[in-house]
Amino acid sequence: MTAGMAWKGRAAVVTVSDRSAAGEREDESGPLLARLLERAGWEFLEGRVVPDDEDAIARVLAELAASGIPLVLTTGGTGLSPRDRTPDATRAVADREIPGIAEALRAAGLAETPHAMLSRATAAVLGATLIVNLPGSPRGAESGFHALEPVLEHAVRLAAGAPSADAEHRSADLAGGGQADAR
Repeated sequence: MTAGMAWKGRAAVVTVSDRSAAGEREDESGPLLARLLERAGWEFLEGRVVPDDEDAIARVLAELAASGIPLVLTTGGTGLSPRDRTPDATRAVADREIPGIAEALRAAGLAETPHAMLSRATAAVLGATLIVNLPGSPRGAESGFHALEPVLEHAVRLAAGAPSADAEHRSADLAGGGQADAR
């Protein structure tokens, strides 16, 4: 696989929940995100459930990134509770944050509930992997996914070091004798 192809539509989902990890509650958000990814044309590779433990979350995120998965969505652990440590674990392993994604997710969530302003969720890049924290509720996870979806492919391509779709189109235009627009 070429470096430019590494980004291609492969994803994993990590559910962060003490009760789901202990088998006390069914994970609804993780499977929902897997279905949404597949409907959007992504290959869902793996789902994991981990407790609200910063070290455990960080370890799983690092493992998934090291395995070459270009997109990891997390669900849960993004609020104000003392056990909500997903953003902290994401920041601990991240090479760099992408604040615009987190801001957009909160803005989209505010259209549905004022509680969205309490989210500490983040988005970051680890190596060539984009990691995005989504809310733990199925409704919040789905809403966040739909807000993220329009930029998801572009963001994953850029994080993986692949040319953006716009750059590929401009290159094709120039190769075909056309003129690329100056963006």
